[in-house]
Amino acid sequence: MAALITAHNEELERDSHKDESLDNTTRLNHFLMDMSRRAFIIARLATQDEEEALDIVQDALFKLVQKYSGHPYNEWGALFHTILHSRINDWHRRQKVRNRWRVFFFKNPEEEDVDVEDQVVQTQFLEPESQLLQNEMSVLMQTAIGQLPLRQQQALLLRGWEGYDIAETAKIMKCSEGSVKTHYSRAVHSLRKKLGDYQ
Repeated sequence: MAALITAHNEELERDSHKDESLDNTTRLNHFLMDMSRRAFIIARLATQDEEEALDIVQDALFKLVQKYSGHPYNEWGALFHTILHSRINDWHRRQKVRNRWRVFFFKNPEEEDVDVEDQVVQTQFLEPESQLLQNEMSVLMQTAIGQLPLRQQQALLLRGWEGYDIAETAKIMKCSEGSVKTHYSRAVHSLRKKLGDYQ
């Protein structure tokens, strides 16, 4: 009888773990679906390139599932944004290197005295497509945010849109809380200045 009870209890425990696993998988799927669209908008604003933004988001989602799916649900948001913004920073570093090489290879021989830094292609101030944020933000707001420096974009979107507090934002951005406050304040003042005529 004791053996039957033990076997029954073990079976119940296995079923319980199976249910928890299913619940966690369902929760993860919902999280990924919910996060992917907002993450795409963040990456699109940072890169001004839809295909690059998609690649960044897919890579970040994959890394979250691969490395952190076993973590508690309430940690996924901060972990995901840490990965996402790390990927965005990596992308900008790669772009800077690529653009420098383009300058070296395609430089006009007559321009010997031109500073290479002055010729690096600008990646932050391109015209965005008008449809991207039609349901999330106004086109004017999208354009203004897209023109902010990258760190100001990150602080603004993490604090103002995703709702992270200063400490969480600093952890995600891997900087001090004072830096977050500075970047966020500058972003808000810049937006107010640019959008003042449309309020």
